[in-house]
Amino acid sequence: MDWKRSLRNRLAARCTPKKSEQELKDEEMELFTKYYMEWKGGRASVNTSYANIPRFYYRLPAEDEVLLQKLREESRAVFLQRKSRELLDNEELQNLWFLLDKHQTSPMIGEEAMINYENFLKVGEKAGPKCKQFFTAKIFAKLLHNDPYGRISIMQFFNYVMRKVWLHQTRIGLSLYDVAGQGYLRESDLENYILELIPTLPQLDGLEKSFYSFYVCTAVRKFFFFLDPLRTGKIKIQDILACSFLDDLLELRDEELSKESQETNWFSAPSALRVYGQYLNLDKDHNGMLSKEELSRYGTGTLTNIFLDRVFQECLTYDGEMDYKTYLDFVLALENRKEPAALQYIFKLLDIENKGYLNVFSLNYFFRAIQEQMKIHGQEPVSFQDVKDEIFDMVKPKDPYKISLQDLINSSQGDTVTSILIDLNGFWTYENREVLVASDNDSVADADDT
Repeated sequence: MDWKRSLRNRLAARCTPKKSEQELKDEEMELFTKYYMEWKGGRASVNTSYANIPRFYYRLPAEDEVLLQKLREESRAVFLQRKSRELLDNEELQNLWFLLDKHQTSPMIGEEAMINYENFLKVGEKAGPKCKQFFTAKIFAKLLHNDPYGRISIMQFFNYVMRKVWLHQTRIGLSLYDVAGQGYLRESDLENYILELIPTLPQLDGLEKSFYSFYVCTAVRKFFFFLDPLRTGKIKIQDILACSFLDDLLELRDEELSKESQETNWFSAPSALRVYGQYLNLDKDHNGMLSKEELSRYGTGTLTNIFLDRVFQECLTYDGEMDYKTYLDFVLALENRKEPAALQYIFKLLDIENKGYLNVFSLNYFFRAIQEQMKIHGQEPVSFQDVKDEIFDMVKPKDPYKISLQDLINSSQGDTVTSILIDLNGFWTYENREVLVASDNDSVADADDT
């Protein structure tokens, strides 16, 4: 009878153990999958090309996966070696130059040999597979200027090839120090690269080995100050190659580098010794650190106390004193005030309210210290209102009441504005700029007369 069957089913249902929450979820997912596939028309209709999509993500091995880490390092080394073998060596470059010279197209422009597109392609066929990438219509067009015969300079083309080969060699060399294998160098990676580079730079032959660590710190700091503005502790290898710093560093391979070039090159031995010597001279108590009082004698000794207070508030210090690395950031900022990275450093110190802009209050706060120094030196203080108006006229900010960092950079007057606010000597130079220009003109005129 139906009622007997219903009673039996009800009793059986009561005896069935209750499913766990996880089992219910699994059952729900199974039913969902079943009905979804039915709605899509069954498994047979699934696009089979999905199975052919190549894998594009590989997780990095964890620290305890030693074997996987070793495998990754070895595979990267093999990859870089293969890439290195693909580059032109000295013999192949000489052969390329010989072929270009042999196929030059008359007439010459002065002493400069030229080549047309037809001969350009002939050289490409004879130069070998490694050179194939350089003999394209795009590269020829890039180097084509105003030649009436539609030719390019052989020397310009060869220099282009040399530059490309150098960039790839340097990229591979830097990648060998990329421990993480992610296309960037950490501070320790770049330190190792420069330390091993020192013996190959003749201009650094005179450096004592005891100074190597200070030299490396000085060199690395410039890279990180300008190329790592967010202070992430790492720099992209692409950014290192794109900037001129590496060119400046490798310029020290030139045994006949002029004294003037050495003095203006941050990476030269005289420059590094100058910066380190200044640090030692400021360190009067010889504890290897600089206090605020010691730093106040930096340069002409006319930086304001309020600015120095902000330096020690914002920058990394140890028991209220500055180490050599922090000092290098300070020097790079003050010696390169036209650069965006330097202006960002100084702007952070001037932005006392952390609002992201400078207002009249901020400007007055710093200029008051300039006025006080003028009184100490027996000078009549300049009106802040006049200086404020001049600053806003120079910068021309988007908001007439606020000066942002970008306003400062866009104005190309950032070095002048910051000098006015933080350095009495800088303000005096600005205030007497017309007298100084006239004096310089008189000196030039006197020199011409003699």
